[in-house]
Amino acid sequence: MPISNAAFVRSTIVLLLAGMIALLGIVGTSLWLAAKVETYFTGFIELREVRSAAADLLSTLQDAETGQRGFVITRDPNFREPYDEALKAVAERQQALAEKAARFPHYEERVPDIKRLVSEKLAELAGVVEAVEQGRADDAINEVRTDRGRLLMDQLREKLGAIMEDADGRLQESVADTLWSAGALKWTTVIGAIAIIGVLGGAIVVIAQYTRDIIVARREVETLNATLEKRVDERTEELIRANQEVQRFAYIVTHDLRAPLVNIMGFTSELQASLSAIQAYVLADGKAPSEADIIEARRAAAEDLPEAIGFIRSSTKKMDGLINAILKISRDGRRELKIERVDLRALAETGAAAVGHQVGEAGGVVTIDRNLPTVVSDRLSLEQVFGNLFDNAIKYQSPDRPLRISVAARNAGRAGFFIDFTDNGRGIAPDDHERVFELFRRSGTQDKPGEGIGLAHVRSLMRNLGGDIVVRSELGQGTTFVLRLPPDLSKVVRSMQA
Repeated sequence: MPISNAAFVRSTIVLLLAGMIALLGIVGTSLWLAAKVETYFTGFIELREVRSAAADLLSTLQDAETGQRGFVITRDPNFREPYDEALKAVAERQQALAEKAARFPHYEERVPDIKRLVSEKLAELAGVVEAVEQGRADDAINEVRTDRGRLLMDQLREKLGAIMEDADGRLQESVADTLWSAGALKWTTVIGAIAIIGVLGGAIVVIAQYTRDIIVARREVETLNATLEKRVDERTEELIRANQEVQRFAYIVTHDLRAPLVNIMGFTSELQASLSAIQAYVLADGKAPSEADIIEARRAAAEDLPEAIGFIRSSTKKMDGLINAILKISRDGRRELKIERVDLRALAETGAAAVGHQVGEAGGVVTIDRNLPTVVSDRLSLEQVFGNLFDNAIKYQSPDRPLRISVAARNAGRAGFFIDFTDNGRGIAPDDHERVFELFRRSGTQDKPGEGIGLAHVRSLMRNLGGDIVVRSELGQGTTFVLRLPPDLSKVVRSMQA
């Protein structure tokens, strides 16, 4: 049965209102959840600062005590230097703890007691050192044997450790709150997108039915309408697939998510404007539409509607990519590390073999240092790091020369190992050396696919392993990524838990 003009107008108005309500709901809910994520993230940072300040103070006091004991035993001035250096840092560390704890009353009330214990500990350390300097070594040793210093240190460990343990618990709660908000944002976006797609699909069905009823004799318009329907269906399916991949959200993408939402709102208005042109054509009340109405309706169907739908799809897809990237890094940060012995040379050879075909096609070669060490770390994280760096070297190779990749190691003693990934590719401008590690940021000519996630992911993985990554590079001269890796991750974990 043909649809009437009144029914068509009513259906269109209802669908447009439903679409606007759904869109406003997405925008409002997303902004609210983004604000909550920002609040959780700020609290997370402040708690981390308190924990770090407590750990730094405890570590400095331990250094001072170690230096004092060494000086008492050996009377060697070289053992005095760590003690003196630690004393200089104690006041600064103590002030930092007081400032960070001032934001939290339950931490602030513990600061005076800690300050008292620190003063007593410093006095005990200074008394022993002074006795040694005055030639009263026996008195100094007897003072050490009284266990007064150990008892003071045990009390400081207990009180500072309580702050760190409490901060760890609150940090876990903050992470859980952030994940909840991100999950709510994900489902808000998915449900809202499905609602908008449903409204758009309903509008298309109504328009298609009405058009078929009144222009049966116009074959060209029917063909155009069929083409439009097929194009919209294809783009709608792609939009659904993109929105099904939407995941987690965090502070760094608060601004980036707003821009796609604004685009969606703007191009919804474009859809409404295009619909007006089609309405002028199909709502002619029995009169033959004018040539101008026909031209405008065809233009709207052939150009404006596909363009607006394309921009809506593009904006939604961008949101999906941003959220997935943050979720990936967040998952890696929360994944329980599996600590085991890892042969870095074997790991590098496996990574090189995985890209061997691509290197061969570029006429290149991979050189792996025989002295790559064996470390105690998380194998999966290191596999991801090595694989990403090999992929980057291939992706950004220079077309002017055969590809050369080398992996070498340096032993830096207590600082751990430095692993150098060097290639002779395009290179990175000095201004972009830090930018390349930022999430969603890329440098140089953007002629390769990517979202600016890889190196940010690598840095996150390295820091989870107790290390870091930096870059040395010049444009046109190649790039060296320097990985700093502790020899034993289990010791790093234990020191963080102390």
